[in-house]
Amino acid sequence: MLAASFFLRHPDPLTREVARAYAGGAFLMDNGDGLQFYTVPERALVPLTEAEGLHVPRRLRRDLKHFELRLNTAFPEVLAGCRGELPGSPPRDGQWISDDLAAIYLQLRDTGLAHSFEAWRGPELAGGVLGLALGGVFFAESKFHRVTNGSKAALIGLAGHLHARGFALLDAQIQNPHLATLGVREVTGPVYRAQLKAALALNVGLEG
Repeated sequence: MLAASFFLRHPDPLTREVARAYAGGAFLMDNGDGLQFYTVPERALVPLTEAEGLHVPRRLRRDLKHFELRLNTAFPEVLAGCRGELPGSPPRDGQWISDDLAAIYLQLRDTGLAHSFEAWRGPELAGGVLGLALGGVFFAESKFHRVTNGSKAALIGLAGHLHARGFALLDAQIQNPHLATLGVREVTGPVYRAQLKAALALNVGLEG
């Protein structure tokens, strides 16, 4: 496991810059005006357990049993799926993961900051979540599905994995109706920054 300080002082300038920006509450996007760091007044947080508010409908719970969850076994494919470029994945509205940003994610994968959490159904990659892990925070950048409930299986599985590993936050950044059905809640900027600071101090890891 690697403490947040490892990435905040990383010898790779890009990794260091991104880690410091995310630790400060920003996130990276390309909305057509080039790569920029953004902040929003409220942040969408995914509860890590049902006791904390994660909502898993009964039908979805039954379907989850058909997925196998894996970590970091298909990062390029998950990235392609999040861009709408993986065969079978739905097309995306806009292209906020530009070619430049995709290259950054691949570099951050190589330095250990970026990860993929995947839902497989048999030999098929059914869905996945792409994100960054820093201290006790997982910043979920994007998700995709190729099979019904594939992205939900990946996100719910990720929440459980993070809880088991001692993480404190699963940050989905911006709320949407799909996330709201799972119990994702918004918190104000001051509340988020306080929770972020505490979570960054945790010395936990995704693997082990």
